[in-house]
Amino acid sequence: MQMAVVGGTDEAARCILSGGIVVYPTETVYGIGANALDESSIVRVYAIKRRPLDKPISIAVSSFEMLCDVAHVRPEDLDMMRKLLPGPVTFLVRKRSIVPDMLTAGSPLVGVRYPDHEMALRLIEMTGPITSTSANITGAPPPSDPKEIDPEILSRVDMLIDGGRCRYAVPSTLVDLSTRRILRMGAMADRVLEVIGR
Repeated sequence: MQMAVVGGTDEAARCILSGGIVVYPTETVYGIGANALDESSIVRVYAIKRRPLDKPISIAVSSFEMLCDVAHVRPEDLDMMRKLLPGPVTFLVRKRSIVPDMLTAGSPLVGVRYPDHEMALRLIEMTGPITSTSANITGAPPPSDPKEIDPEILSRVDMLIDGGRCRYAVPSTLVDLSTRRILRMGAMADRVLEVIGR
């Protein structure tokens, strides 16, 4: 079984820009990264994870400008998001038409991550928005260390960026921006509750 090549962020960015799939570190867990605006790359991510096509995949950005390129966000919501991002929080927001419907399983909403991780941010700065979904077979525990990544995943992606153990080692907290409600308690949930006032 051929395993993914271990490489740096520059090589990984070139891989993604040419249609490849990369496992990359974040401050929460390892993610599978592909061009989030390219349907053929998205199809591969679903296949690698064995994820049903009716389950949406989030998107990762490296700046508030990039966030506003993929999502409709009101100024008052952006002010609130700035208190938590970059950080281990995914916001469910209204997507722009640039985001393929396949990524969101036909939903008008998309989960957006702006990670607080130097390697992830460097990668996204070079590629533009990438997929943000844990590097596991759907239903299995998400890996927070390269040693925990399923060999099946590593045999099906093109490259791995080894960033060591993830800082939080739990998934991000998921917030519905329109209702200011937490849909999934994860990393830094207490701080999120403080900021959104729930």
